[in-house]
Amino acid sequence: MNLTDQARLVAGGTATATMERLSLVLWRERELLSELHYRLEVEQLVLASGRSRWLAHATRDIDALLGTIRETEVLRAVAADDAAAVAGMSANPSLAALAEAAGDPWTTILTEHREAFVTLTAEIATLADSNKHLISAGYRSARETLLSLGESVDGYAADGTATADGSRNRLVDRSL
Repeated sequence: MNLTDQARLVAGGTATATMERLSLVLWRERELLSELHYRLEVEQLVLASGRSRWLAHATRDIDALLGTIRETEVLRAVAADDAAAVAGMSANPSLAALAEAAGDPWTTILTEHREAFVTLTAEIATLADSNKHLISAGYRSARETLLSLGESVDGYAADGTATADGSRNRLVDRSL
């Protein structure tokens, strides 16, 4: 084996190790996104049940997990930049571009990661949006209940909040 063949072997080993490292980080990120999906579903169940006792705990769990996801995104960015350098690309490539440049078997592996990310991200966005609507509805309901204790709810403002007129006279039949 001549020097050129040895250099190719070392470079190939480095490329394989770099792509393996990227794939491992992508697997970890997928696991974390699946965990986020689960925790958002738990939060949704808590919200839908009307029991607010565990809502703060569920929200705290989600916030902690988001911090871990952000840390993993930094690791992914570094691993992707390393893989891009090995593939002869500029820094900060998209996963699709990296998959295209990587060659087999990495093209297939990175494409599968990308497809999983697209699916998970869409599901998480839908769940997060649904949870936001549930929280808003719960807030409005609680506010209207509190307003009805002291004042009447007259209608709604342009932003969807209840409005009240505290100066209205009321008749209350206390004989009941």
